[in-house]
Amino acid sequence: MSELQFRLSAPVAAWPVYAGHLPLGRYLVRSGVITQEQLLAALQLQLRLNAPIGEILVAEGWAEPTDILRALALQNGVQWADLALEPPRADLCGLKPHTFWLRHGVIPWMRLGPMVIVATSRPDRFDEVRADMAGTGLLLMPALASRDQIEAALARCYSATLARLAESRVDGIYSCRDWRLVARLPALLALALLVVVPFCLAPLYGFALLFLAAALSLLLFTGLKAAALVAHLLNQAHLTAPSRAEPAGTVQGLRLPKISVLVPLYKEREIAGALVARLSRLTYPKALLDVILVLEEKDRVTRDTLANCVLPHWMRVIEVPGHSGLTTKPRAMNYALDFCRGEIIGVWDAEDAPVPDQLEHVAERFARAPRDVVCLQGILDYYNPRSSWRARCFTIEYASWFRIILPGIARLGLVVPLGGTTLFFRRAALEQLGGWDAHNVTEDADLGVRLCRAGYRTELIDTVTYEEANFRTWPWVKQRSRWLKGFMVTYLVHMRSPRRLWADLGPARFLGVQAFFLGTLGQFLLAPVLWSFWFLLLGLPHPLTQMLSPMILVACISVFAATEMLALVAGLIAVSGRERRFLLPWVVSMPLYFPLGVVAAYKALYEMIVKPFFWDKTQHGQAGEEPCG
Repeated sequence: MSELQFRLSAPVAAWPVYAGHLPLGRYLVRSGVITQEQLLAALQLQLRLNAPIGEILVAEGWAEPTDILRALALQNGVQWADLALEPPRADLCGLKPHTFWLRHGVIPWMRLGPMVIVATSRPDRFDEVRADMAGTGLLLMPALASRDQIEAALARCYSATLARLAESRVDGIYSCRDWRLVARLPALLALALLVVVPFCLAPLYGFALLFLAAALSLLLFTGLKAAALVAHLLNQAHLTAPSRAEPAGTVQGLRLPKISVLVPLYKEREIAGALVARLSRLTYPKALLDVILVLEEKDRVTRDTLANCVLPHWMRVIEVPGHSGLTTKPRAMNYALDFCRGEIIGVWDAEDAPVPDQLEHVAERFARAPRDVVCLQGILDYYNPRSSWRARCFTIEYASWFRIILPGIARLGLVVPLGGTTLFFRRAALEQLGGWDAHNVTEDADLGVRLCRAGYRTELIDTVTYEEANFRTWPWVKQRSRWLKGFMVTYLVHMRSPRRLWADLGPARFLGVQAFFLGTLGQFLLAPVLWSFWFLLLGLPHPLTQMLSPMILVACISVFAATEMLALVAGLIAVSGRERRFLLPWVVSMPLYFPLGVVAAYKALYEMIVKPFFWDKTQHGQAGEEPCG
């Protein structure tokens, strides 16, 4: 028996404890770690913070983590285990499934005959572990270890299992992971029958068919945007209930919850260091803040960059082990989800700069919202609109979407296609849905559909995160093609059974899904068909004039004009605020911004066929402007 084992097998009465089994704060005062005034201040903070007193003291800088661990060991009469020096025995992990240890935040450390010593960071909750293992016939004894060490040990023990499960958390009927060539053949054959065959047999009729498809998709998307714009304007006129967040702290008796925010990073040499500085501006109580930088195991670029940064105690790194070669953002977040400590889960991107009080607004809104509201989507904006003309247009596009159209869609009760960042979820609902589809390159839009299918709702919240506008031409095409490819895959996955989708969503939301996905894809893929009508305005002949009556042509041209006018109005309203008013003259140039999206759409169509899971990464850190706030 080693010296360590001998010490652990000694009677509890032999360990040094303070008389009277005082509360943790009293131990710390007696030992001189904190003052009586600091203890009273921490207890006062605990009235509104849902956090243990030890975490509050560390967050305020009044105590070190080792001070808390030492006091907890003395308070509970348990030994302090250093899992780095004495790693847990791997064979003991098989006593229970990985979900058991993760749920309780403990790990079996070593075994002495019938006694199993279990490392825990919360000895006050160890009776729950004992109760859940009552039928095993084992004598359980606690040993105190830091939560970081316990989670690192669990990650080592279950690395392969957790990596594999991260790729398959979502139910197969809602996932695209089986999107192999055999599964894609029906869709490809249908595409060939609808497009290629008519062109081969009767080119003019084939062109007419494409024109009708283009006009219908444009009409669907325009109708959706028009309805959303009207809903937004009615809300602004106070004819519907406003959704603007109120100042945090107005909910009577609210104890702020712990919030975990996932920040996936991949080959981020330029942005990683700046990210730490941006997130340090957050004003949310640090005792309740759990920011997780999620790295791929083989990503030496980001790891080396972060090695030069000093991370605050509320920010930590989780490395996602390689398993099958899949390195997507949703897979990384699925893996990290098991190690989150908060009851609210958020997502930020590498280049994000959230406003300092964003998390207060999130906690406040979740406290007020009905239980079926399980997701809050914040507003995305850009901090470098002056970088180029394309950056200005990108900013106008996002302002129109996140400040006008998306809030309108949410108020109409339709399916909200989520943005990939500034998302916040009730953890229980997110885990129930299986997190994110690891193989879908627009995991955000897919999750928005699945949330709605499960009977949950998404609300827009009036808090802003600033991002870097991707203003260079080819990177813009690559980023947009990834989004469009994901839309294609998401639509085909959820339309595997249209009848079931209709039953889950109901008629209005089902039509809203058709309008968004078919409208978005159609306006890019079929744009060349619509552009051909410029020949008529130039006085040149058009082949469809032989088949379409003048009335139909006039109606179609009216729809085209209404679409452009709607986009113009939405853009002008979106950037009419004081901070973005300088963009007003550039709104009229938006028709010149979107044609490059056609290139992205056909790139996306090609990749959907040959490499649907390929993640075309966007390079960050190219802007010359600093984030707002």
